[in-house]
Amino acid sequence: MKKIILTLSFCIIAVITFAQNSYSGQKFGDEVKPGDVKPAAKMEAAMGSDNAVDMKIEGKVIDVCKKKGCWMTLEMPNGDPMRITFKDYAFFMPMDIVGKKVVLDGVAKKQTISVETLRHYAEDAKKTPEEVAKITDPKKELAFEAKGVVILDK
Repeated sequence: MKKIILTLSFCIIAVITFAQNSYSGQKFGDEVKPGDVKPAAKMEAAMGSDNAVDMKIEGKVIDVCKKKGCWMTLEMPNGDPMRITFKDYAFFMPMDIVGKKVVLDGVAKKQTISVETLRHYAEDAKKTPEEVAKITDPKKELAFEAKGVVILDK
């Protein structure tokens, strides 16, 4: 009887432990472990004066690269989307995830994006040549380079 109770207790503990160590959803790149996840809206405050910080964030997808899913943007409270790229282009996102919540593990960055790169992003987003030509100044922005992404089921 002791062996049965001990075995049953071990199984219950194992199930609880494994359930808490992963997110439910479609996974890309490195594993994203639960714990210390910040809303994307609080990322800049969490960075303080640092230009790059390892962290985990959660947010809502508002756009995905229309060519092959090589970047996505998350909704931010100021209305400017935050661009997410993927470390070493090791993985890409499905193009049908707009509106879904994601959890990311990677590096939050404060950076300046060149005109050339901004135009490239606009072309990837299928902007018209006129819209691309209007991009004439570099842009300071928050960005995130993800090592791992989970598209949450809920």
